[in-house]
Amino acid sequence: MAALNPFMFRQGNSLLHCLDTRCKLLWVCMTSLFILKADFLACFIFLGVLIVFIKQIQIGVKDTLWQLKLFLLFLGFIFLARALTIPGDPLVFFHGLTITRQGLNQGGLVALRFFLVMVTGLVFSATTRPASLKSAAQWFLKPIPFVPEKRAAVMISLALRFFPLILQQANETANAIDARCGNLQKNPIKRFVRLTLPLLKKTFLSADHLILAMEARCYGEDRTDPEFEPSGKERVFILYSLGFWLFLFFFSIRLPPVSLNYILVIREIYIDPDPVLL
Repeated sequence: MAALNPFMFRQGNSLLHCLDTRCKLLWVCMTSLFILKADFLACFIFLGVLIVFIKQIQIGVKDTLWQLKLFLLFLGFIFLARALTIPGDPLVFFHGLTITRQGLNQGGLVALRFFLVMVTGLVFSATTRPASLKSAAQWFLKPIPFVPEKRAAVMISLALRFFPLILQQANETANAIDARCGNLQKNPIKRFVRLTLPLLKKTFLSADHLILAMEARCYGEDRTDPEFEPSGKERVFILYSLGFWLFLFFFSIRLPPVSLNYILVIREIYIDPDPVLL
């Protein structure tokens, strides 16, 4: 049996499942904007909130991290690139490369922000039906002039439907390659080509099959959309979320900025003490 994709919708009765899709979409947009300006303290506190939501949705943390290993590898590359390119106080020298204290700080913060945005999208997609997402996107785009809101909403809905499908097909292709001893290939370019070309072929074939299925069912833009079913908790949820982020920002302004530098300083004081001070 194939593993459950973390970005697929899951049935449940948690708080996020009960909220209106328009409220959740607004919450995701607002949260993403706040994350771009958050420091380490605000990011770690919000990560704790996301962990509570993940526990309510009943998503396996270890399995999810394993399925997102490529994204985590990408975050590690961003962290390393920042650590090597940002000038500052040098910490490590290795074959002409210098890792700076400021680079570690900026790299860790950028990687953590990207990770939080990804987890926020995961929580949203796991608690939102694609059909209701299409209606919510159409509702938000309707006041904008010269924008075909129905067509744009269909494109957004199809893109979100295809993203889990592409991940599933990539996993199936990788398992097929491993079954044929393709994992013994040491050349990374050949391994990349052998994975990418079949995956692109499967993706385009799935898109063609979807187009034929939609045309066979006379699918059009002018169709009856499902009605929204608010639970009555949407305003309270948005107000609490807004107050939560404002509190974190004002709290972080009053405190000195928290960064990876504090970890390094504590290591120097308690692990590698200066013999002169002793």
